[in-house]
Amino acid sequence: MTGAGILKGMAVTARNFVGSYFEKDRLTTVQYPEERTPLAENYRNFPFLIYDTDDPEAGLRCVACKICEKECPPQCIYIIKSEDKKPDYMGKPQFYPAVFDIDISVCMSCQICVEVCPFEAIKMDKVFELSTRERFDALLLRKDELSKSNTYYHRICPTDAEEVDAKLAEPAAAAAAKKKAAAEAKPVAPAPAATPTAPAGPPASTE
Repeated sequence: MTGAGILKGMAVTARNFVGSYFEKDRLTTVQYPEERTPLAENYRNFPFLIYDTDDPEAGLRCVACKICEKECPPQCIYIIKSEDKKPDYMGKPQFYPAVFDIDISVCMSCQICVEVCPFEAIKMDKVFELSTRERFDALLLRKDELSKSNTYYHRICPTDAEEVDAKLAEPAAAAAAKKKAAAEAKPVAPAPAATPTAPAGPPASTE
């Protein structure tokens, strides 16, 4: 029949048109910002730094090795290494970034910094509402703005966060076991011998 294909196509169009008003799976309009579409776990926007414990300064995983700064294609990461050290998650003294800035006006979200980081210290965030009225300083994120807890990372990327925790737990447990074994193998100093006391002499004569 001539025009049968056109009629079938119109029927599909009509079904999709009507369904877009009544079928929940076909409702494409989201009343943003009151309603938000959940983001996929592998969605990425701009990098952020991870810290453990409750102290963003002491618990920061970054040791200022500057690998991410060197490998960044648009060169938007700026790091200045500290002069002193602090213990990392294994208790080993490490440097930390005195300055860690990322210019998100230049960042292209390539994730290379995440892939080259040997300390699992930098990950990709899902925050996309970063528009500002200024083009320069407001888009340069400092260390305190980039630092976010491991709990936050678990919330946005639970699968990857669990894998990272398991990866970091192995060397930490090995370091703790090695330290315990060294403490147990350390010889215990013998207790000092008691000084012998002279026997008491005969009682003095009263005569």
